[in-house]
Amino acid sequence: MNGRPNSLLWFAARRAVFVAALVLLASSCALLLVRLAPGDATGEMRLEGVSGAAIEAERARLGLDRSAGQQYWTWLRDALRLDFGTSFRYARPVGPLVVERALNTTLLAVTALVLATLVGLPLGVFTAARAGTWLARLVSAASVVALSLPPMLLSLAFAAWAARTGWLPIGGMRSPTVPPGTLAAAADLARHLVLPALALAIPVAAVFERLQSGSMAGTLREPCLRAAETRGVPPPRLFLLHGLRLSLTPVASLYGLVAGGLLSGSFAVEVVTAWPGLGRLMYEGLVSRDLYLVAGCAAVGAAFVGAGSVLYDVLAAWNDPRLRTGALE
Repeated sequence: MNGRPNSLLWFAARRAVFVAALVLLASSCALLLVRLAPGDATGEMRLEGVSGAAIEAERARLGLDRSAGQQYWTWLRDALRLDFGTSFRYARPVGPLVVERALNTTLLAVTALVLATLVGLPLGVFTAARAGTWLARLVSAASVVALSLPPMLLSLAFAAWAARTGWLPIGGMRSPTVPPGTLAAAADLARHLVLPALALAIPVAAVFERLQSGSMAGTLREPCLRAAETRGVPPPRLFLLHGLRLSLTPVASLYGLVAGGLLSGSFAVEVVTAWPGLGRLMYEGLVSRDLYLVAGCAAVGAAFVGAGSVLYDVLAAWNDPRLRTGALE
């Protein structure tokens, strides 16, 4: 061990350094790419016929009259002091604005993850327990179809259905006529959550079903379970108590990656359903060429992905003794 602590805490700390580097790289690349692309945040002023002097004054106010290198180093120096600049579009500090929208994305992603878990894992157990029956085959076929459906397509289909039936809101997060801070506001938020959360949850539930079904089928063939069966352990107890616990290891290890993917990958769903989250904010920043806003969104998105990767590694190391004694060193 060479005197280094063999612990998950030490392992997570090393992975956290990688996440910090990933966040810095992603935000830096986002800012520089937007800055170096043709055009800038004064594009709308040019289309409106604003005078050249006024446009140059606005470019100077926004710092766009400096070179890309100068602007980047100024931004990096301030970012290291947790000052991520001011959004051109919203005239607000980027940090609080991005955090506010990231919380909305977190609410959506966590809801989708809970739905996917409550549906996917029980279905996976069912298809493993009833393998070969027509109902298990039907569930497996439906999972394969759901895996091939991108969340953007699902959100478009759900939005069209909601527009036709009027049963659920088409988009947004809240109704303007509902007063905030009331039970009615909570119910209204839940109604707005249904469509985007389902669009994200259905493919993930299919992943969980396929993974849990395969893991459960393999676990039931383990020698330890066969030995318990010969000792007279009742099949329901053998299946639900021992087999289910052992089969959850692959799914638990995957949770970090799935959570990180949901948190950072809801871009299309948020745009289609007008959910005021991080993905939609990134889209608005790209359209308006808002350098600092795009960089802030990219940083938080990379942090979500990195955190999910760390969680995946920690769970895998916690479940696998070989990682605890090898990869953690």
